[in-house]
Order: sequence, then structure tokens, then C-alpha cells
Amino acid sequence: MVNDLAKLSNTAQKIRRIIIEMLAEAGSGHPGGSLSAADIIAALFFSKMKHDPKRPDWNERDRFVLSKGHAAPALYAALMLNGYIDENIKLTLRKIGSPLQGHPDMRKTAGVEISTGSLGQGISVAVGMALANKLDKLKSKVYCLTGDGECQEGQLWEAAMAAAHYKLDNLVVITDRNKLQIDGDTESVMGIEPLADKWRAFGFEVIEIDGHDMDQILGALDRADTIHGKPTYILAHTVKGKGVSFMENKVNFHGVAPTKDEAVKALAELA
Repeated sequence: MVNDLAKLSNTAQKIRRIIIEMLAEAGSGHPGGSLSAADIIAALFFSKMKHDPKRPDWNERDRFVLSKGHAAPALYAALMLNGYIDENIKLTLRKIGSPLQGHPDMRKTAGVEISTGSLGQGISVAVGMALANKLDKLKSKVYCLTGDGECQEGQLWEAAMAAAHYKLDNLVVITDRNKLQIDGDTESVMGIEPLADKWRAFGFEVIEIDGHDMDQILGALDRADTIHGKPTYILAHTVKGKGVSFMENKVNFHGVAPTKDEAVKALAELA
């Protein structure tokens, strides 16, 4: 595991480069929300979580649920850099027969805990995992990364109520708050603020951070370990398309892959 902040930030940049390479080759996919989640995913997979690429089904492992399944390229990149997936297949993203489908498929890809993509459902699965770990007396954590547009889904709030009801202090929910979704900015499509207050009202310990500041990310994850008797919610303020100037805060890059020329420019910025 990596504890050096500079190394972790560099790993996040590697994740971003792989994201761009995969999406440009595929010609489809979701760059904006994948890039915004890179720092959080790097912190989890390279510093915080207990996991073993040689034993993906290790019972004592921490679990990661990518509820915003369209950000699969970021997860795949982290799994590649950890050794779960052969990096040589990265350019097969979204191709028929590839284990790297447009959304994570637990049947095809080592390290993927659950197939996701239907927004709002990931946290329900994460609650079930956390409850099962409690019943099995495992000390493992469950980390669930949601999108902010996803917080418009009713099922997510039902799951949040259950998490608080069962006092799931082994559950950490993180929202990638990049403020944009496929149809525009979240507050115009269906306002979700005050987000922190809502999660607090639903019984979570709430921590608010800059989702691109590695020190703040690790500090929030460490603080979650000290919370007892209730689940933790981390509201991570991020930038859609982070790291690529012409993608940052651009809603059109939610679900449109970069062209080959755009990929060259993006990779130069991420070098």
C-alpha cells in the first residue's frame, strides 16, 4: 500500500491516462465522471483498502462498490495497476467478448464485487454487504462510490435509511460531487442540495472534502474508521473531467469519448 501523497497523486494520473486511452480506442464511454473519481479510487485501492489481487475472493477483504457504474474505466484502470487485470487488454474496452464491458460485470472481471450501472442500486448492495459482514463478524469495510445525479434516485435514500437503522459503521458512502450529469447541472435537472444536511438527517456521520486533495481524502477515510454506531458519508467536491482542461466542467463529456486527436491532447496534459 502507498502512503506517500505524491505517489498516490501520480497513481491517480496514471489512472486518468488509462481512462483516456481506453475511451479513445472504444469510441464511446464516460470520461467526465471517470476522471473526477480517479483520486478517490486511487486512495482506496492503493492506500486504504485491504485487498489481494492474488485472492480476489479473500473473505477478509474490504469491498468496493462502484454504484456509478458508468465510471467503469476508472475502476478498470485501478484494477489493472493492482494486477487484477492484464493491462495489455485495456484497448478492448466495450468490445464484444472483452471482460471490460461498458459497466462493471462481476462475472467477467476479477476485482469487481458487483455488476452496477442501474443508478441508485449500488448502495443497496453495499448495505447488504456491510450487514452480512456484521453478521459474519468480519471487520472488513464496504466503500460505495455514488454519483451526485444518482442522489436523485429514491432507492438510494431507502438504502441510506437501512444503513442507519442497522448502525452499519462498517459502511462508507462517498459521493463524487462534480455537479454535472448527462442532462446538465444537477441543480437544474433535479436539485439535491443541501446534500450534506440530507445525509446527516438520514443518520450518517458526514465529512465534507475536496475530492482531489489526496491528504483530505485519506484523512476522511481514516476518520471513518473512528466512527462507531452509524455509517459514514463523505461528500467529495470534484471537477467533472478533472485533469484535462478542455473536459473540465463540460457536461458534453459526461458520456462522449474523446476523439483520437483529443486523446493526444489529453494525454499530453496528463503526462
